[in-house]
Amino acid sequence: MRRSIHMLFGLLLLLNLGGCGYNTLQGADEQTKSAWSEVLNQYQRRADLVPNLVNVVKGYAAHEKEVLTRVTEARARVGSVTLPPEALEDPEALARFQAAQGELRSALSRLLVVAENYPQLKADAAFRDLQAQLEGTENRITVARNRYIEAVREYNVTVRRFPVNLTAMLFGFELKPQFAVEDEATIARPPTVDFGTEEAPAPQG
Repeated sequence: MRRSIHMLFGLLLLLNLGGCGYNTLQGADEQTKSAWSEVLNQYQRRADLVPNLVNVVKGYAAHEKEVLTRVTEARARVGSVTLPPEALEDPEALARFQAAQGELRSALSRLLVVAENYPQLKADAAFRDLQAQLEGTENRITVARNRYIEAVREYNVTVRRFPVNLTAMLFGFELKPQFAVEDEATIARPPTVDFGTEEAPAPQG
């Protein structure tokens, strides 16, 4: 009993110290959530462009059913795999989310390659406008993801740092999974219009 009282007293003393880091942890955690919300906004912006893009392409290339179907199905899977900020500690959930987004990105890449074979489609004003919006959205996704990566790095460093790590353990602040290293290297480059394959992150051990 006496030992428990001493431990509780020591714990209270630690929390009263200016270096306990609770506010720092809270701020870093909120920063990651805010950064992830922006990532979600940009992914949603891309998904919202898909129906109109598919309809325009269908008007000139209706027989390209396989490509059109893959894009539509990929968009549907993106809508079914959600990852709110409070679920970011789950590396498997993050991997599933990224896999779905990567599938949509790959499907859109194939669709744009097919569009190159239809001069009338490429000259269509609605298609050009949608393509420009899609390219701009890909750049914004790159920027948003890069900011999220930096926010997670800062948060994870804070969680590991002594004596803040003691406060983190006490209040349940856990390390957050990060994008795969090879994906980070891609995101770190300046935004470019590139519809290559987007890799899903590997679960962190």
